[in-house]
Amino acid sequence: MKPSREQRALVAVMSAAARLRRQAAGIVDTEGLSSSQYNVLRILRGAGDALPTMEIRERMMDREPSITRLLDRLVERGLVVRTPSEKDRRRVDCHITAAGLELLERLDGPVDAMDRRLMRGFSPSELDALSVLLARVAPE
Repeated sequence: MKPSREQRALVAVMSAAARLRRQAAGIVDTEGLSSSQYNVLRILRGAGDALPTMEIRERMMDREPSITRLLDRLVERGLVVRTPSEKDRRRVDCHITAAGLELLERLDGPVDAMDRRLMRGFSPSELDALSVLLARVAPE
């Protein structure tokens, strides 16, 4: 049976995603981070303030089943701190530390260069169109 257009498109998207993940993992690995740990640090930096653990999990690209263990590793390295919420005693808020921000700053240049290199085959309008099209795949 010949694959459908949908199957060919999904395989192409998934193959491209796997290639991109491998490239990105090579860069963050230079700092001893996993892609998921890097994602958490970027989420916390982007939030600009503390986030509860489950909010971080919801914002992740790949939702980790063990977000607590992932955060434990970042806390051990001094990249994240956890504090009990002042508003809700059941909630724990996570903050990125100065060391976490410094680590991200070291990675910003190499990651930006990788992004440009990996996407150099596209014009600006093609990149915009690609973003729009991919946002329509399996909306949550």
